[in-house]
Amino acid sequence: QVQLVESGGGLVQAGGSLRLSCAASGRTFSSYAMGWFRQAPGKEREFVAVISRSGRRTYYTDSVKGRFTISRDNAKRTVYLQMNSLKPEDTAVYYCAADEGDSGTSARRVDYDYWGQGTQVTVSS
Repeated sequence: QVQLVESGGGLVQAGGSLRLSCAASGRTFSSYAMGWFRQAPGKEREFVAVISRSGRRTYYTDSVKGRFTISRDNAKRTVYLQMNSLKPEDTAVYYCAADEGDSGTSARRVDYDYWGQGTQVTVSS
């Protein structure tokens, strides 16, 4: 069992940056692949990025490649999402999630076992 708490959201102008953090409870953080998802009003929750257990592999949705960077610190039991060159279309509630299975770097919501409560990111034009 793991509990996830996101932080770092807020209001930023287009072109700006934010860094999201997701702190995990429990002693087995390094056994989970960690993902970030987002959900805009009236839309489905969508995959943003994932990082493998070791941190050596990452995978991004096309719309954020080159702008967002996912990283993790297993000693601190924290995963990060650095978001640069933000656009109004990045506005959403951002969720971190933990995958305890063997999928490695899944982009599928169904593969994730634990979810945080979300943090709001609003990008003004």
